[in-house]
Amino acid sequence: MMYVSFIRKKRRVTPPILIAGSFLITIFIGTLLLKLPFATTIPITWTNALFTATSATTVTGLSVFDIGSTLTLFGEIVLLTLIQIGGVGLMAFAVAILMILGRKVGMKNRIFLQESFSQQSLGGTVRFLRSILIFVFVTEGLAFIILSFFWVPEFGLKQGLYYSLFHVISAFNNAGFSLFPDNLMGFAGDFPVTLILSSLFIIGGLGFTVVMEVIAKQSPKQWSLHTKIMLAGTLTVNLIATFLLFVLEYHNMKTIGSMSIGDKVLTSYFQAVTPRTAGFNMVAMGDMENSSLLLTLLLMFIGGGSASTASGIKLTTFIVIVVATLAYFRGMTEPHLFKRTIKSEIIFRSLAIAAVSSMLVFTAFFLLTITETLPFLPLLLETMSAFGTVGLSVGITGNLSPIGEWILCAVMFLGRIGPLTLFFLLIRPKKESFKYSYDRVHTG
Repeated sequence: MMYVSFIRKKRRVTPPILIAGSFLITIFIGTLLLKLPFATTIPITWTNALFTATSATTVTGLSVFDIGSTLTLFGEIVLLTLIQIGGVGLMAFAVAILMILGRKVGMKNRIFLQESFSQQSLGGTVRFLRSILIFVFVTEGLAFIILSFFWVPEFGLKQGLYYSLFHVISAFNNAGFSLFPDNLMGFAGDFPVTLILSSLFIIGGLGFTVVMEVIAKQSPKQWSLHTKIMLAGTLTVNLIATFLLFVLEYHNMKTIGSMSIGDKVLTSYFQAVTPRTAGFNMVAMGDMENSSLLLTLLLMFIGGGSASTASGIKLTTFIVIVVATLAYFRGMTEPHLFKRTIKSEIIFRSLAIAAVSSMLVFTAFFLLTITETLPFLPLLLETMSAFGTVGLSVGITGNLSPIGEWILCAVMFLGRIGPLTLFFLLIRPKKESFKYSYDRVHTG
């Protein structure tokens, strides 16, 4: 009887629990390591260590202190490790270790991989993970070599190599952590740095499923609807956001107003693509126009792609809601895109994600307005940045109270595991064997 009870308990460990648990374990270990005396140049509180570990593991990028001056080399390596694990996933690395040791990957681990990387079936999940890890390290390796060619002459051999490695990993995993006190503001208008780092976090934000499919199926006709939506949506949103930021900030002398036309376009592009994924900044966020900050809020809420290193409600979710809304106004019974019909199940799922995410952001922001005495818009930006695991801030992170830090830790964690994972953790869906009669509800 005890054995049967144990088996039943084991069955309750579902993929959502594994996903959440793996992040919590990583955050816990990271907090302990960052609290070690030799991890920082000055003593930090347990709350500061927890906040930093959470921010790194959820690849957010928010920080209550300057990373480059507060963390020692050991502390920075811990941070970098948390970023890499958080980007791909602790359980994915655990399965990879089993593969390296020649151990068999069990059914439970295969189900977890299927859930983590949004695979349609269990078949080929291990092979898919192997391809992902190879792609991650090859991409980071090539970017590291290329960036080193520009930063080694500028910073010297050791520092140039280290800076290149740190920022490449931070960019690809959409973390946004930088060793420079002003983030990347010193590189505004620098074409190689802008191109290399933005390419990394755009690729990381597309999602591993999309990247692997593009590599495997070179003909666009063979791509799935998801891949087509992600690629077309990313290009469209990035172009629109770049144009809007260029126009909104054109005469702002505190941001891009004093730059040449070329540098204005380049910096506007970087600031347009970073809110959905990375969190790096090349202009001071606090100096941007309020209209630009509101646009940034929307981009952070939208986020990147499913099964990627980015968070937010996801770009596909946003596009499905927009397409479904347009279809309703056109009197269409079923929305379609790229000559494919979108199932009602996907529409309901997208609406649920947007609704739960909105409630999460509102609740956290409401609590912060109670615990903090900071301005409205910067506080809202901080909350949305935590939810989207972006890391952009107008510089108020270090002024948060301990309670405020705990609230944002929860938001970063929930934003990274996803609102639906939280839903499945708290609620057990049940199938109804009956239906109630229909009745009319007046809306709008």
